[in-house]
Amino acid sequence: MATPPLHDAPGPRRQEGALAIFAIFLKLGLSAFGGPAAHLGYFRNEFVLRRRWLDEADYADLVALCQFLPGPASSQVGFGLGLLRGQGLAGGCAAWLGFTLPSALILFACALGAAALSGPWAAAAIHGLKLVAVAVVAHAVWGMARALAPDGSRAGIALAALAVVVLAGSMFGQVAAIGGGALAGMWLGRGQVVAALPLSGSPGGHKSAIVALALFFGLLLAAVVMPGAATASVTSIFGAFYRAGALVFGGGHVVLPLLRAEVVGNGWLADDRFLAGYGLAQAVPGPLFTFAAYLGASFGTGIGAAAAGAVVALVAIFLPGLLLVYAGLPFWRRFRSWPQAQHAVRGANAAVVGILGAALYDPVWTGAVLDGRDFAVAVAGFLLLAIWKWPPLAVVLSVAVAGALLTMPA
Repeated sequence: MATPPLHDAPGPRRQEGALAIFAIFLKLGLSAFGGPAAHLGYFRNEFVLRRRWLDEADYADLVALCQFLPGPASSQVGFGLGLLRGQGLAGGCAAWLGFTLPSALILFACALGAAALSGPWAAAAIHGLKLVAVAVVAHAVWGMARALAPDGSRAGIALAALAVVVLAGSMFGQVAAIGGGALAGMWLGRGQVVAALPLSGSPGGHKSAIVALALFFGLLLAAVVMPGAATASVTSIFGAFYRAGALVFGGGHVVLPLLRAEVVGNGWLADDRFLAGYGLAQAVPGPLFTFAAYLGASFGTGIGAAAAGAVVALVAIFLPGLLLVYAGLPFWRRFRSWPQAQHAVRGANAAVVGILGAALYDPVWTGAVLDGRDFAVAVAGFLLLAIWKWPPLAVVLSVAVAGALLTMPA
């Protein structure tokens, strides 16, 4: 008996205007607490389950590509979703701007002089938001495991990927896990029949991709040869933040030592103010890389200089990762249309499940679940998402408030 196709080919997909994409991602940027792993869960809920912009396999393909590349993975996935749905760069930029703008504005305002969050109420609120992340990431891992690791072989790949990430660490473990999963998928998929997949909605073309790749390396070379500066000028800010964004593998937290070396090491900002801003970045929705807006604004003495510094730092730290997604996506989608490559993609998709499972444990679980009450709140949030199908924003508010109330001292 012939082996059935891996999955059905996707049908034609409707395009969205840039303004509509911006509005959708703006809502997510206002409500997506919990860090990169949680953001991937929000994106899956919104675009795979609710809006059905793409299926589980396509979504996992995009996640796998962004895990391979340096930069902020969740922002790169959002940018890629906008590229595909908007059929071009305008859609990708609209998605990035909508998702990034809320947290960037909040941190910009904090840098202009708002008092740093402190005291028991602030600590309780932050703890409640961490419990939100546990529920969201657990829901994402559960749903993706059912879709992408439904049999023994792929579940084994997911488990092996989890072990690799835990043992090897975040910087190289993710790339090794996905590469190993792809090789395992090719070996386990020998002799299986695969469906021919069309290139649905691949933005740009190979020439545009090559231009983007050349721009990435050209700017990186300029940033690397740029000497350190005692003062934070526009060019020195761009160079420092572009270097950091281009050399980060493993998520937003990995950028902390790179930025600290650039900002504190050059004498642009005091260490205590740097760390206070990093603490604030944990408490706002959206990507952690918007910490760059806080830092860039802190270099200026007036509101105009602060705004210029924030914009330059923000664009510079995100730009390398977005250029790499734009350059890689056309080749990636052509690669996955080959029969043998589909076996590799199946294995890589299963490895993504393991990577998210590792992220669920550390840092999401270890940083949030401190006692039995925290465990109960996190499980309740998971059930609200998985069983009772509450909207994510309602779950965010409910779990955050419950976690904060339980954390407050009597």
